[in-house]
Amino acid sequence: MFFLVIYHLYLSPHRKYVRLLKNLLGFVPRNISLYRMAFRHRSAAITSKNGSKNNNERLEFLGDAVLGCIVAEELFKLYPYKDEGFLTEMRSKIVSRTSLNQLALRLGLNEILEFDKQILHHTAKRSSMLGDAFEALIGAIYIDQGYNFTHKLVTNRIIKPHIDITALELTETNFKSKLLEWCQRQGKTIRFDLISNEAGESNRLFTIQVVIADEPYAIGRDYNKKNAEKIAAEKTYEQLGITR
Repeated sequence: MFFLVIYHLYLSPHRKYVRLLKNLLGFVPRNISLYRMAFRHRSAAITSKNGSKNNNERLEFLGDAVLGCIVAEELFKLYPYKDEGFLTEMRSKIVSRTSLNQLALRLGLNEILEFDKQILHHTAKRSSMLGDAFEALIGAIYIDQGYNFTHKLVTNRIIKPHIDITALELTETNFKSKLLEWCQRQGKTIRFDLISNEAGESNRLFTIQVVIADEPYAIGRDYNKKNAEKIAAEKTYEQLGITR
C-alpha cells in the first residue's frame, strides 16, 4: 500500500490529479479512474467502445444508497428514543439536494467537476449537478476503500464539521406538506402536474407545476420527480406569502 501511494503521488502520469484529490479528500485513492468518473457530469460523458456513456450516474446511484445508510446509522445512534418518522425526516434534511449541493461547494467539488459549460445557462440542469457529484464521490470511495473507511470519512470529515444537527432539527423543510395543509385549511384543491419540457431540455428532466383551485402557480424542475415537486411547492409557498 505504501509503495502504491508513493507511485500515485510522485511517479504516476496522473500525479497532479492525485495530489488534487489528496488535498480534497485527505487520502490517496487507489483506483484513480473511479474518481475521474465520479466527477464527470452526464453533459461531459465519454462514449465507450460498446456505446455506453461513461459518466457519474451509476456511481451517483450507489453513493446515494451508501450515504443514506451511513446517515441513518448515525441518526439511529444519536437519537435512541426518537421514532422512525423523526429519523426519516432528519435523514431527508441531511441528504436533500440543497444540503448536498452546499456540502459539495464547501468541499470544493466545483473546482474538479467536469461538465459542458453550456449547462451554466440552464438553471434546472446545473441546480443538482454538484449534489449528484457528491453522491458519486461517496460511491467511488465505497468501491475504492470499503464501507468502514467511507463511514468514518463521511462521519468525521463531512457530517461533524459541516452539518449542525441541532439547528437542522429545528429547520422546517417539508414545504410540500405545509402547502398541502394550507390548502386543506383553505378548502382548496391542489395537484402537482407533470408538464412538457421546453425545447432542448432532457426528457429525463421532470417539470412540475403546482395547480391550486385550477389556478397554475410555480414550476419546479429536477431530474428527480419528488425533488421537482418539492421545489415547486417551496416556490409556491413563498409566492403565496404563507406564514404558517
